[in-house]
Amino acid sequence: MARGGKRDGAGRKPGAINKSTQVIRKAVKESGLTPLDYLLSVMRDPESEQSERVDAANKAAPYVHAKLTSVDIKSSDGTMSPAGPAQDAALAAMNRKHCDPE
Repeated sequence: MARGGKRDGAGRKPGAINKSTQVIRKAVKESGLTPLDYLLSVMRDPESEQSERVDAANKAAPYVHAKLTSVDIKSSDGTMSPAGPAQDAALAAMNRKHCDPE
């Protein structure tokens, strides 16, 4: 019989939750109101103070909406132009043709 070392199938599986986490999740589920649900209810309550509603909205937002990031787009020559000089000239000619009155 082998002792010690790595064994296939041994140990906790990735993503498995421990017993205390299972208990906490069960209690939250049985209560019927998650922290996010509470924040959203405060945000939507017209009787709440405006400052409380704004605070609840700010705290709930990351869980409801994706956070946008900025993206730099640079061409292969390092400029901010998505096309090369030849394409820039062609686009400029097309713009002149369609935008300039004749």
